[in-house]
Amino acid sequence: MRSRRPLGSLTRTFETARSRLLSTSTPPASPILIESAMAMQEQAIAWRQAGEEVGLVPTMGALHAGHDSLVTRARRENQRVIVSIFVNPAQFGPNEDFARYPRPFEADRARLEALGVDAIFHPPVDQIYPPAFKTRVEAGPLGEVLEGKSRPGHFNGVLTVVLKLFLLTQPKRAYFGQKDFQQLVLVRQMVRDFALPIRIVAVPTVREPDGLAISSRNAYLAPAEREAAPAIYRALDVAAKGFGGGLADPVELEDTVRHLLEGTPGVAIDYVAVVDEITLRRPARTGPGNVLAVAVKLGTIRLIDNVVLGAERL
Repeated sequence: MRSRRPLGSLTRTFETARSRLLSTSTPPASPILIESAMAMQEQAIAWRQAGEEVGLVPTMGALHAGHDSLVTRARRENQRVIVSIFVNPAQFGPNEDFARYPRPFEADRARLEALGVDAIFHPPVDQIYPPAFKTRVEAGPLGEVLEGKSRPGHFNGVLTVVLKLFLLTQPKRAYFGQKDFQQLVLVRQMVRDFALPIRIVAVPTVREPDGLAISSRNAYLAPAEREAAPAIYRALDVAAKGFGGGLADPVELEDTVRHLLEGTPGVAIDYVAVVDEITLRRPARTGPGNVLAVAVKLGTIRLIDNVVLGAERL
């Protein structure tokens, strides 16, 4: 009698074969540029109907190595990769300058062509928010803490545009960086709440050699501020090692980071928080998978960072 292979073994074999098949697919010579919402949806539906899995990387442009890691992961796991470039006015507050946000589209386009994406979705505002647009997604309590406390309404704008992008691009998977972990948590919550058939993939934060999380905001730091900025990750890393050594009191972990940052000239702390990775509440005792998050200001530039305690990714 033939022995049956365990289900887990079969699943791993299937995933390995699938990954090899995808990795050998030839990337397009040049990505399709799509600006119309209807054209994007029609193209995405055509790919899905042809049996091709679509991966989406939503961005606001000004692409950097952190975005590269999202696209590379998506390219490895899907037959088709769409990158959206849309500076979303709905997620900017009254004191945040939407008009000044960098828009180096031609540089972004060249970068994405080199990465082998299939389509760039670059719509004007009226393709996402036409004049009759009235429906909004409310983030709820999870959107009112941490970043949401400093940026009221921000996550309502984020979730509204992400849901619209999901509907237009029909992805099997969507890729988000862990640096913006609260956004990641809220998008996953929305996917669960609306039973969307999309897998949300968390990609670890990409860092400079000195540990600073790569961000488009880093370019605005003055030389002295840039020199001080690596203290953010160093403080998080010290606390993470403390957790690895048995420190489980969330207040003590927060105080470790706060003490180290308060000793760094030019750093003004907004918040330091240990939170549960689903509820965003402080746990009674810190456990693996909880997130230690921080937001600071260096001059006028606000930077965020985090580490997942006892785990590589969310």
